[in-house]
Amino acid sequence: MSEPVAHRAAVLGHPIAHSLSPALHRAAYAALGLDDWAYDAVDVAEDGLASFVATLGPQWAGLSLTMPLKHAVLPLLDHVEPLAGVVGAVNTVLLQSAGAGRVLVGANTDVHGLVAALREGLGTAPARSAVVLGAGATASSTLAALAELGCTTPVVLVRSAGRAGGLLRAAHRMGVTVELRRLDEAATTIPRADVVVSTLPPHAADELALALTARPAGVLLDVAYDPCPTALQAAWTALGGVAVGGERMLLHQAAEQVRLMTGRPAPLAAMDAALAGVLG
Repeated sequence: MSEPVAHRAAVLGHPIAHSLSPALHRAAYAALGLDDWAYDAVDVAEDGLASFVATLGPQWAGLSLTMPLKHAVLPLLDHVEPLAGVVGAVNTVLLQSAGAGRVLVGANTDVHGLVAALREGLGTAPARSAVVLGAGATASSTLAALAELGCTTPVVLVRSAGRAGGLLRAAHRMGVTVELRRLDEAATTIPRADVVVSTLPPHAADELALALTARPAGVLLDVAYDPCPTALQAAWTALGGVAVGGERMLLHQAAEQVRLMTGRPAPLAAMDAALAGVLG
């Protein structure tokens, strides 16, 4: 007979059916012996986020957020942790007891996940130059991760400079100097960088993958993980470059979420094994 559920958590987004987060968090709960914890995926669009949060009962411990909710959640929070505030994006909500009520705390574990994933590819190599593809919430987290790795002057490639205002404001808050360029320069720009991070949606970099011809000098992290490998990742490695899949970022950011939500060190090996099982 299964244990009654005493603590709940979930990943929210739209769409969400593809999410690997339930497999990672459930594997962590099993390894930690947290039989009374449950983790689900819930399809929630931006216009339904406030009403969903309002229904959460006392058994809820936390939420993982994916697009398009990382910005939309900010007005609903009682407190935003400093890193999340600087980045301007929250991917983790912690529901904490406060007297007779609760406090909603926003955190960002994407930066942790990006740093850990990039270190898997970089090893001891420096990250002196970097190129970021895209200008959304994950790109803002990427700037913070690159700064932690020692690169504070990244090039950011975007389709429209007019849509990069939020990213530029985040860069200013974290002391990062961004050089904006057009995304159509990517094929000639990215092979020369020490680090390249694509924050583009799945398949959005497929054309770029076909255009690559030069041997890459550095490490690529493509945050997309469906398909695995992505077309960009496959092209990069075929040309002799080192690539890290987006599932590595997902693993490490989820491990940090487990630590924050449960108060226990995350069982990274068990979560990694679950991820490998899902991806085949």
